[in-house]
Amino acid sequence: MAGRILIVEDEAAIARFVELELRHEGYQVDKAEDGRAGLEQAMAGQYDLVLLDIMLPGLSGLEVLRRLRREKDTPVILLTARDTVMDKVSGLDMGADDYITKPFAIEELLARIRTALRKRPAKAPEPVLTLGPIAMDTARRQVRCNGQAVELTTREFDVLRLFLENPEIVLSRETFLSRVWGYDYVGETNVVDVYIRYLRGKLDAACGKSLIHTVRGVGYVLRED
Repeated sequence: MAGRILIVEDEAAIARFVELELRHEGYQVDKAEDGRAGLEQAMAGQYDLVLLDIMLPGLSGLEVLRRLRREKDTPVILLTARDTVMDKVSGLDMGADDYITKPFAIEELLARIRTALRKRPAKAPEPVLTLGPIAMDTARRQVRCNGQAVELTTREFDVLRLFLENPEIVLSRETFLSRVWGYDYVGETNVVDVYIRYLRGKLDAACGKSLIHTVRGVGYVLRED
């Protein structure tokens, strides 16, 4: 298979046209119709490239790119009807790999995709994170405890990953909010308590013992007692 591409484009006709052409070339394709959905998919999925429109509802393409670059180096080609020099400079400065202006010839877009994919550096396999009986395959987004699969939601997985990347370190609610929910999350901090309660219940059942511990007035820690 040629690779997996995410199209973030709110114009359905353009998105469908590009999707069909990419599938014809052998790519796997997913789509999102607004900035927030596109960011969520790009962060959660393992994509080889993102085609990202700039003028999107929810979050602009440039804001999606800015947030994505905090966590991932997935190649991004910006698609836009705006052709000013400043738009191009802003996109490239934020970490876009290329920029193509609508309307575009599909042959040119395909060539730019091939170029971006060739430039992508080879990445070492992502590690398997472990602590005691817990093993997390970060590439496949799979978790096992004592060899038993643990089914987690995307948010629960990200919470557990933060724990495993910081074993035996007490993490505050604010740390979870900034690292898992995003720096500009607006809402109650007790959302962290809710998801940790869900995660703790699943791990306790699979592992046969408690590994997430509450440090009153401070936060939570993952450790074997």
